[in-house]
Amino acid sequence: MLARALWLVLPAAIALAGCAHVPAATERPGDVTDFAALYSQNCAACHGADGQNGPAIDLANPEYQALVDDATLRKRISGGMPGTQMPAFAQSAGGMLTDAQVNALVTGMRERWFAHAAFGAATVPPYAQSHPGDRDRGQQLFEAHCAGCHKSSREQIDSPLYLALVGDQALRSMILAGRPDIGQPDFMHDNPVGSAASPLAAQDVDDIVTYLSELRRSAAAQTSASVSQVPAGKEQR
Repeated sequence: MLARALWLVLPAAIALAGCAHVPAATERPGDVTDFAALYSQNCAACHGADGQNGPAIDLANPEYQALVDDATLRKRISGGMPGTQMPAFAQSAGGMLTDAQVNALVTGMRERWFAHAAFGAATVPPYAQSHPGDRDRGQQLFEAHCAGCHKSSREQIDSPLYLALVGDQALRSMILAGRPDIGQPDFMHDNPVGSAASPLAAQDVDDIVTYLSELRRSAAAQTSASVSQVPAGKEQR
C-alpha cells in the first residue's frame, strides 16, 4: 500500500516541482507603458533613436516641443499626420496603441525634451496656418531665405518628390522650429547669407508654405493629366 501511495503521490510532486519553474506570464503588448520601449518600437525608425537624426522631424528639439501642446502631440500620435507617411497609432483609429500608451508617449516626450522659453523672447508665429498665403510672395521669400541651402543640397524641398511626402503642417513646423540635428535654422535665424538677422514674420511663413503647397498641387495635377492621356491598355507592358 505504501508503494502504491508513493506511486500516486510522485507524479503530483513532480508536477508541482515543474510549476515552480514555469516563467511568469509575459507582459501583453497593450500593457506596456514604458516610454523607452514604446518610443523604440513605434517612433524611433522615423524620428531617430533619441528623437534626432531621423528622416522625420526631430522630436527632441525643444523648440518643436514648445511649438506644440499636449493635445496636438496626442492628436498626431493617435490619428497620424495628413500629407505625410505618419500613420495613426491609436487603436481607436486602427492602430495598435491604447490611450494609456499614447499618453505615456506624450508624457515621456515632455519630460525629456520640453524646455521653458525655448524660443526666448521671440514672438512665435502660430503652429497652424489660419490665413491664406500669397504664392508669389512666398516664392520670393523661398528664393531669398531657403533656396541657398535647399537647392544645393540633397534635401530639395521644392522638389515634387519631396513635397509628395511632406504635408503643409510638417513644412510649417520645420520652418518654425528648424531641425538643429541636421543644421537647419529656425524661423528666427533663417536669413540670406550676409544679411542682418530678422525673424520671419507669421505672414512670411504663411506665404512660403502656400508657395510650396501650390508646387505640390501643380505637380500632382500634371501627373494626373499625364496619366489620363495614356491610351487605354498602354499603361503596362
